[in-house]
Amino acid sequence: MLPALVRENLPRLTRAIKLLPGDDRPDAAVMLADELAGITAMVAEKFTNHRTSEGIQKAVNLTVGGVSLGLEQLLSVDSDAAALDFLVENGAEAAFQAGFRQLKDLAAMPEDTLVGEYDQDPVYAQRRLRDIFFDLCLTDPNANWDGPARYQEQFRQRQEAQAVVRFASWLRRHNSGGAIKDTDLNAEGVIALAIIFAVEGGGRIVARTGQKDFERFVKAVRANKPDFEAGWAALVAAVPAQHHPVLLNRIDVYRKGCTVLQHIPGRTAMKTLFAELENYAGSELDPDYD
Repeated sequence: MLPALVRENLPRLTRAIKLLPGDDRPDAAVMLADELAGITAMVAEKFTNHRTSEGIQKAVNLTVGGVSLGLEQLLSVDSDAAALDFLVENGAEAAFQAGFRQLKDLAAMPEDTLVGEYDQDPVYAQRRLRDIFFDLCLTDPNANWDGPARYQEQFRQRQEAQAVVRFASWLRRHNSGGAIKDTDLNAEGVIALAIIFAVEGGGRIVARTGQKDFERFVKAVRANKPDFEAGWAALVAAVPAQHHPVLLNRIDVYRKGCTVLQHIPGRTAMKTLFAELENYAGSELDPDYD
């Protein structure tokens, strides 16, 4: 059986540098080497350790990844020659800054739909940026590298999380019982409450609830037997269009498998229903009977 072929995929900077021997622009190699040395020195001072050989080597590897990530974003064509042209004409610093801006934008996006006070802490934000920088850009110049693909995947995941967080934040601001301003946010929990309570109808937006209001809600649904779909349609009508993709997706999920909504019409005990609600709402649910 023949071994699988592995396609070489070196960092874009490495591939561009390999073209330098055939480039006839005077001092192109010297200028590029000098600029890359300057970037490496800066990275070593800020992110690794400029006093040790290990720190300098890591800085070299991070520089290769950072410049390569920027080149992948800046180039309109998949061309090593175009990459070298950009480096010679615009400088490696411009490519590195473009790559680093991508990392800063990524670090500013939520990793998941649980947001805490620490997410706004400058020290934590700096640490998060450093971790992303190392995760995506620390690469051997002569080894295969998939940094751009991993960046795109992380960006997609964080973009989805950001959409959920922004929608939950909107629901909190428009909570019928008054805006909720807590720093900690369980975005999926907020959305769950809004969708579950929407089936009652009446246009209320519920982003947080307690046991007393939940009991009132269950009794009202059992007594009035509202049309769940009509309640959800009213919620969709009240929500800005930019949040509809998240809302419609979650409505579909809850329509098919929300045990709270499945059990409300029956004789399931209130205590059991409230425990099931906790599974969906999490920290957005006030367990105290008020």
